[in-house]
Amino acid sequence: MGWLWTLIVGGILGWLAGLIISRDVPFGIIGNIIAGLIGASIGNAIGLDFGPTLGGMSIIGTLAGAIILILVVSFIFNLIKGNKA
Repeated sequence: MGWLWTLIVGGILGWLAGLIISRDVPFGIIGNIIAGLIGASIGNAIGLDFGPTLGGMSIIGTLAGAIILILVVSFIFNLIKGNKA
């Protein structure tokens, strides 16, 4: 049951990160969950694993990592499409 809670929290934090930077996460809710889960890993890797936790993830670190991930993915998709970043 803990994995379900982690997926829900990851999805919400991934969605919130997309709202903060006003960019859509590709692939909808699945993309939000992936952005949240990978964002948690990125946040922990850069030392932002402090503050309140929810579903086993630091809220601050997960949001920061998800924002970084969304910016990088958006930049890469814009390069592939040929648009200016």
